[in-house]
Amino acid sequence: MNDFPAQGGAFVAGGSGGIGRAICRMLAETGCDVALTYHNGRERAEATAELVRAAGRKAVVLQIDLRDEKAVARAVDETALDFGALHTAIYAAGPYIHMRHISRIEPALFRDTMEQDAFGCFNLIHAALPHLRSAKGAFVALATPALRRYAVKDVLSVAPKAAIEALIRGVAAEEGRFGVRANGVGVGVIEDGMYHALMETGDFDQRFLDASRQNMALRRLGTADEIAEAVVFLASARARWITGQTLMVDGGYAL
Repeated sequence: MNDFPAQGGAFVAGGSGGIGRAICRMLAETGCDVALTYHNGRERAEATAELVRAAGRKAVVLQIDLRDEKAVARAVDETALDFGALHTAIYAAGPYIHMRHISRIEPALFRDTMEQDAFGCFNLIHAALPHLRSAKGAFVALATPALRRYAVKDVLSVAPKAAIEALIRGVAAEEGRFGVRANGVGVGVIEDGMYHALMETGDFDQRFLDASRQNMALRRLGTADEIAEAVVFLASARARWITGQTLMVDGGYAL
C-alpha cells in the first residue's frame, strides 16, 4: 500500500518553520507535492520549497495570514485545483510563545495568541474539509504535551492548543463517516524551530533546559525530524485506523 494517494498533494500551514520544513521534506520524500505557507520569512519558506523540489516533487510557496479566513480558503482551493486534489492538510504554524505567568499576561496578548493559533487552525480546517472529504484524507495539527502535564508559564501555548485538540477530536468524530481522519502531535522541547528564538529572548535558559531533561524519561531534547516523522505517519495510510488522537512526541515528559 502506498503511504499517500497517487493523485493530489499536501497543504502545510507553517512550512517555513523548523518543524514545518522537516514535515515538507518528508512528505516530498514519500511522493507528495507540497504547498506550504509562511507569514514572515520568505527566504526560509523558499529554502523549504527547494528541499521539496530536490526530492522530485512540486512545491508551491504561499504568504498568508492564517487569521484571514478568505485568504486561507482561496489558497486551499487553488492548491487543490493545482494538484488535482488535496489529500492532506497539516497545521504546523503558530506564533512566538511568550513564557509568562498568567498574572503577567495582558489580555491583548492572550487574545492575539489565541487568534493566531486557534483561529488560524480553525480556518485551515474549515477550508480543507471539503477537499479532505473528496480524497478521504487526513488532517494533522501540532499540539503540546503540556495539555497532559502543565508547565508553569506556558498558558499561551496550552490554551490555544487545548482548543486545537478539541477541534481535532470534533473533526474525527464528525468527519469519520466521510473517511476523513484527524490527529495531533504533542511537541515536546526540541532543539529546532522556536527553540533558538526562545533562547535569545531568555524565555528558555540553561536552568529551564536542564529541568526539562530531568522531567523527560529519555533525558534529552528532541529534534524537528522526530516530530515530523510522527506527523507524516499520522497523515499517511499507515495510520488509516487512527483518528481523534494526540500522540505526545516528548521524550516521555507527559508520563
